[in-house]
Amino acid sequence: MDTSVKPRLHLRNRFVLMLDVLLLAVSVLGSYALRLDFTPDFTRYYLQGALWLVMLALLIKLPVFYLFGMYRRLWIYASVSELKLIATAVTAASILVSAAAMSLFWLGLLGPGFSRGVLVIDWLLSLLLVGGLRFSLRILAEASAPRSNGQLRKVLVVGAGDAGALVVKELQKNPQLNMEPVGFLDDDPAKHKHQIYNVPVIGSLTDLAHVLDERHVDEIIIAIPSAPGRVVRLVADICRLKGLPFRTMPGIYELLGGKVSVSRLREVEITDLLRREPVRSHEELIGQALQGRCVLVTGAGGSIGRELCRQIARWNPSALVLLGHGENSIFEAMLELKEDYPALPLTPVIADVRDTLRLQAVFAQYKPEVVFHAAAHKHVPLMQINVEEAVANNVLGTRNLVEVACAAGVQRLVLISTDKAVHPANVYGATKRLAESIVLDAARRTGRAYSVVRFGNVLGSRGSVVPIFKRMIARGGPLPVTHPDMERYFMTIPEAVHLVLQAASMGQGGEAFLLNMGKQVRILDLAEDLIRLSGLEPGRDIEIAFTGIRPGEKLREELWEDDKTYDKTPHPDIFCSTGEDLIDSVALASVLNRLSTLVDSSRPDEIITLLDETVPGSAIRSTPPPADLTDVV
Repeated sequence: MDTSVKPRLHLRNRFVLMLDVLLLAVSVLGSYALRLDFTPDFTRYYLQGALWLVMLALLIKLPVFYLFGMYRRLWIYASVSELKLIATAVTAASILVSAAAMSLFWLGLLGPGFSRGVLVIDWLLSLLLVGGLRFSLRILAEASAPRSNGQLRKVLVVGAGDAGALVVKELQKNPQLNMEPVGFLDDDPAKHKHQIYNVPVIGSLTDLAHVLDERHVDEIIIAIPSAPGRVVRLVADICRLKGLPFRTMPGIYELLGGKVSVSRLREVEITDLLRREPVRSHEELIGQALQGRCVLVTGAGGSIGRELCRQIARWNPSALVLLGHGENSIFEAMLELKEDYPALPLTPVIADVRDTLRLQAVFAQYKPEVVFHAAAHKHVPLMQINVEEAVANNVLGTRNLVEVACAAGVQRLVLISTDKAVHPANVYGATKRLAESIVLDAARRTGRAYSVVRFGNVLGSRGSVVPIFKRMIARGGPLPVTHPDMERYFMTIPEAVHLVLQAASMGQGGEAFLLNMGKQVRILDLAEDLIRLSGLEPGRDIEIAFTGIRPGEKLREELWEDDKTYDKTPHPDIFCSTGEDLIDSVALASVLNRLSTLVDSSRPDEIITLLDETVPGSAIRSTPPPADLTDVV
């Protein structure tokens, strides 16, 4: 015996269907009542037409409502979009009923009397009754929602835009959260002294400290996904001084493909303090480059690769191939993408870019049209003592991928590169600069849209400074900082990937795109911010220890070479260099063959010498490997 319980949705909509039968009949009869008097003449002249019209309404309107999906909705969540649906469905159904009624009138089946004004009145009454029924369900649902059982926490919402309004609406709709919005702060003076969902806009962001002094507030919610880091930092600093908890919406790039709701609120993170105000994008270019195409991402299980897959999936590619060496990371990426994009054809491929035969088989089977190459070894100190592995993966793996892509006819390929490729002082940077040369040389030889995108550190990637610092804060410190003046470019992963896709869509072939990373951030400031965001105080609760610059590290990174010219692009945060120092194709092939031989015979010293001789501005020899292997982390 089947003991499964049928979903409440079907029961509710059967109930709605039965009420619609009654209401549609009432609408027709009500139309006659409003248009005509129920006199003895009504039965003689109009009753036959009224009964025909009731039958037409039931036979036509109910199927039309079904086709418009009005019996597949949970009306307790009815909103403006549902109101538009009701209006469209009722209007379409009334037009069909009117056409059928006029046909029957001309055939003489509606009796001796028929008023065409009844059709207009019936449309209005149907709209009122059918819509009123459905929105009554929502009103009843909200009235019966569980109420707060505890003391309400007073919430001040920073941002009176769409996100702020939706947060307030969600808080009001879910009283069990025990949170009551008491006001908005917004810098738009046109919103001041107005109300949104009965919550007043009481001032601007600069009034925050004053409002907190004058009003009882238990928590702050920052509901501005597009807010730059300075705005989040201002609110966070004031809240910290006042001893109030604060939460925020994820940044606009984190919300790509998602939605704004209370469930997206989270604690303020370091990425929020450093994010920049988003600029106007040329998203139509991204759509043209990706939509309807098979896209392959190498290193798809890594931090950058996985975010690439997330954002590529938004553009409806015909298929997405996730290629990576680590099965666990690829499996996790697949689970996430399947949940968010169930209709997208996804293919996990466990492969190593160093295996040419495997790559050939993959490209022959899936025929990718666009390739993003994010697979690389990236840890600077580790690559200083694993020179052969760095070259095998970052250089020879890139050569394999590019050769296979060229042979397979791939029209667009993008290499994810790094600021450490500029005047490289370490093995990692030199291998990435050589990988850039491989891609740009292929673009020159084939004329295809093969390009390079170069940017700095991304916040929160695996093995980067932020998760390391968080782990050490949880252990009670100290936090190791190599030098008080050590600076790095930082960008959030979603923002960096969005700009990568933007740059990739602009590529015509042979470009090195550079992302505007903003100002470099002191690692010391980053450490102090992380400590404060953990509710602790630097120097008092968590110590910071200066450990000295590690082998292969620079005090400051470089995105730009002084002797190069960088052109602006249609996107203000993306610059383009078409004058990179390219190695002659024959010379490059010779260098790659020599590197392959040196890797096979494990001769790291000769590899470093060759890299310094080949890569422009390379100075690896000046940064020898560490004597103490514990210096690599």
